[in-house]
Amino acid sequence: MDHSYRPDTLCIHAGYSPKSGEPRVLPIVQSTTFRYNSAEEMGRLFNLEDDGYFYSRIANPTVDAVEKKIAALEGGVGCVATSSGMAAIFLAVLNICKAGDHVVSCSAIYGGAFNLFNKTMRDMGIDFTFVPPDVTEEQLEAAMKPNTRVVYCETLANPALVVTDIELYAKVAHAHGVPLIVDNTFPTPINCKPFQFGADVVVHSTTKYMDGHAVQIGGAIVDSGNFNWTNGKFPMLTEPDESYHGMVYTERFGKAAYITKARVHLLRDIGCQPAPENAFLLNLGLETLALRMERHCSNAQKVAEFLEQDARVSWVNYPGLKSSPYYKLAQKYLPHGSCGVISFGVKGGRAAAAKFMESLQLASMVIHVADLRTSVLHPASTTHRQLTDEQLAEAGIGADMIRMSVGIENPDDILADINQALDKVNA
Repeated sequence: MDHSYRPDTLCIHAGYSPKSGEPRVLPIVQSTTFRYNSAEEMGRLFNLEDDGYFYSRIANPTVDAVEKKIAALEGGVGCVATSSGMAAIFLAVLNICKAGDHVVSCSAIYGGAFNLFNKTMRDMGIDFTFVPPDVTEEQLEAAMKPNTRVVYCETLANPALVVTDIELYAKVAHAHGVPLIVDNTFPTPINCKPFQFGADVVVHSTTKYMDGHAVQIGGAIVDSGNFNWTNGKFPMLTEPDESYHGMVYTERFGKAAYITKARVHLLRDIGCQPAPENAFLLNLGLETLALRMERHCSNAQKVAEFLEQDARVSWVNYPGLKSSPYYKLAQKYLPHGSCGVISFGVKGGRAAAAKFMESLQLASMVIHVADLRTSVLHPASTTHRQLTDEQLAEAGIGADMIRMSVGIENPDDILADINQALDKVNA
């Protein structure tokens, strides 16, 4: 597939090119195993000397096609799909960190990711320093340590909607010889390509806009192929892996060393691979991603402008508003739109927020975000419940914050639903 095609074309065609007489639509290869005629063939596969499929925990034709599509959309050298976005974040960091290493992360990240870092991976012996959303170059520099191995952030923070200055993070990370990992879930590669701004690895929760229909949970890791892993800080990539008879990833796989290790080491050992049927469903979502993101963004802009001028609303945060503190950064990194998610507060605090959400008729209260149906959530009591009040403040999440994920319904119907719910709050 010619990767010079534009993103909306890649959404439809990348990753799978049927030959004459083969299915036009990506098929589900629902098989754990694959037959070969000789032990030598299988041995070469296990030694990573040949490409092919031998066990679906490591690679499967349906999953492989979706991985290739996501890699093409982000402009990377390879992609590993996982069973969830959390698994993708975990593997992306663990791939190059071990006990005794250190990670610098923005504090304005998804609550599950924060807990993964602050609890689970700390318990594994990996240290973390969290920097504020509006971090300065000096603060970022001060957070770096001799044992820092990764810098991590989100393009557009969930749910604080902080637009990250990716180039700033990349500049500091690279000055210290470490990669920048960026979670690009909310904008998707349709609205932002972090590799163009210096990111080295991108992760996704494909559960969100990439799927778009709330029918599968999945994740993805994409490798830019641009980072130099041979600077002495990443022995797991430059020294022999005895589980593959002393093979060295950087020597055997070059620019694809990082993503290959993520697959043949961590996916092999941890087993968080997606099911072929889930990959098939994800592909159906990807095919319409460009169209849906355009509608999500245009609808959200209308909703944000409506909320901003409504006296019943105490504040609104959406990067597309000129009043947003992140408007300038959004114009740089997200010039075609950010996403469909808006955060705002209803006058009256937490109680008013609850009444507003319960009064909605078209929109639903769900523990989900970024699919085609409009939905709402109270982050402080749900997705970010694990965080202390201090950590909530650091992440930019107030007790009155409502996160609205604007869907692709008719915008007039969405606005009417919001208006009648606000009327009931003030009745």
